[in-house]
Amino acid sequence: MSEIIPDVMRAVEIKDGQLHLGSRPTPRPGKGEVLVKVAAAGVNRPDVIQRKGLYPPPPGASDIPGLEISGTVVAAGQGATHLIGGKICALVTGGGYADYCLAPAGTCLPIPEVLRMSEAAAMPETLFTVWVNLFERGFAAEGDTVLVHGGTSGIGTMAIRLGTLFGLEVIVTCGSDEKCAAAIELGAAHAINYQTTDFVDAVRRWTEEDGVAVVLDMVGGDYVARNLACLADDGRHVSIAFQRGPSAEISIVDIMRRRLTLTGSTLRPRDISFKTMVRDEIAQTVWPYVEGNRLKPVMDMSFPLEEAGAAHARMEAGDHIGKIVLVTGE
Repeated sequence: MSEIIPDVMRAVEIKDGQLHLGSRPTPRPGKGEVLVKVAAAGVNRPDVIQRKGLYPPPPGASDIPGLEISGTVVAAGQGATHLIGGKICALVTGGGYADYCLAPAGTCLPIPEVLRMSEAAAMPETLFTVWVNLFERGFAAEGDTVLVHGGTSGIGTMAIRLGTLFGLEVIVTCGSDEKCAAAIELGAAHAINYQTTDFVDAVRRWTEEDGVAVVLDMVGGDYVARNLACLADDGRHVSIAFQRGPSAEISIVDIMRRRLTLTGSTLRPRDISFKTMVRDEIAQTVWPYVEGNRLKPVMDMSFPLEEAGAAHARMEAGDHIGKIVLVTGE
């Protein structure tokens, strides 16, 4: 029996910097799109920044927050009908905090039996981000030592898990001894409490003054110069966010002398062809580890859709370890 799709759905809306559960017309898929009956949606820091009015959706994207989902495909446009009935997780440009969400067929991945729907919803955003920035832009390779800030965040925990699978030695920074211990338990080679220890000195000691091959940075600001001090010659600095500000003062001479590379990227505004290429790479190189039960997201807490505000409050409090998700139904 085909799914009866309602004309109206529940959706979380942003009003005056707050999240409210409202209703919206249920979207209809166009060419190359699927309509997913959402089981769960990942909560990410860009959602929080969007709620505050500082990160508007790209042109054509839904103003409903939510950048990753899991669920069942209930309808599809031209070129995507083969996905109807399948259980998938997907990277989306918005719209995840709702009962139904449109997703490009090119960003969908099949959910294996070993993953719960809530776990699957916590995969796409961090997996795509870490894969693109640590491995593609940062050229991290087996045997490399890398530094990742925010070691117990969604990005940090995915970097630890994925880096370990691909032969990296992952050093992380965290904001407490408890979080450092959690990072070590997850597989980090070394965890530095940045509240009590200078991470530059700690990295230099850990690497016996060699430095790291790659820094994955979401802090920005005054961290950039300190990150460069952690890099080995020919090292790569990859920026994915700038929580301490978008400007930094660095030494061009040091970059030239040590042949350093500064790069970075944003994922949400990239076109579907790029995201499809990344999905294909992940499907070939990473997804077999997921299917083999060797790669799962680190889960923090789940909240029902109507408590999206509480989920954001937990993220902003900074006490979480791993991923926060909203659940509409398993």
